[in-house]
Amino acid sequence: MTSPHPLGEFLQARRARLQPGDVGLPAGTGLRRTQGLRREELAALAGLSIQYYTRLEQGRENNPGGAVLDGIASALRLNEEEHAHLYALANHAAERVPAGGAPADREVRPGIRALLERVRPWPAYLLGRTSDILAANPEVFALLPGLADWAPERRNSIRYLFLHPMARELFADWERAALSTTAQLRSLLAADPRDRELAALVDELTEGSPEFAVQWQRYDVRRRRSDQETYRHPQLGEITLAFEVLRMEGGQRITIYQPQEPDEEGRRVLRGLSELATRARPEATA
Repeated sequence: MTSPHPLGEFLQARRARLQPGDVGLPAGTGLRRTQGLRREELAALAGLSIQYYTRLEQGRENNPGGAVLDGIASALRLNEEEHAHLYALANHAAERVPAGGAPADREVRPGIRALLERVRPWPAYLLGRTSDILAANPEVFALLPGLADWAPERRNSIRYLFLHPMARELFADWERAALSTTAQLRSLLAADPRDRELAALVDELTEGSPEFAVQWQRYDVRRRRSDQETYRHPQLGEITLAFEVLRMEGGQRITIYQPQEPDEEGRRVLRGLSELATRARPEATA
């Protein structure tokens, strides 16, 4: 389940990841009973009283100002993206943004469907806010074996990675992909910590994947953007594809995969995906 106090949960998780030496404090003598920094150590680094900081972690203080947040971000050694995540959680805690937000946009415009078809044989799909696959060209199903076996309403890129039995063998570095995807889901949830659809997905993954349950508690934050992925494909062997993520209104985003280099190997991969897609074109998504 998602936390009723996501700001406090974030602070506790990130404080636990820092050791005194990481922030220039002496380790001291004897056994430390606290994992990571103590509250009083973090509060001092952030320029806050221990009482105020404790209330923040416990969810009893919900309106920290910008100076407070900046001090905490500096003390926790947050990067730019994590700093923005802290602000997003604080804004929701203070109800400076409406809870619930707008309904997720699941409409697939005809122009988007045409675009997915036009970029073939590059695999491309349209994801909704919760990473549901709203539309995809046939090469996506050739790239991700077994995805087409799921009903359209179950097809979700995060669910596939953690819960599909073929995914662990498909991704050459499954743990890296899983860590990146979990961090992406944390980033998605920051837009609205009370989003019921995202919370339901988190609950499903926590129950169905022990690895996800552990990684979720790390509280890594990272928006999915341009990167590359290596696959051990059952028909095509080991292949590496780069991908670009194009963000749209309503939480939708398009992901397009392409070979790293326009060489013979890249052309071989595209030919292989195209041939596989032609043999078995799956049912179109809604």
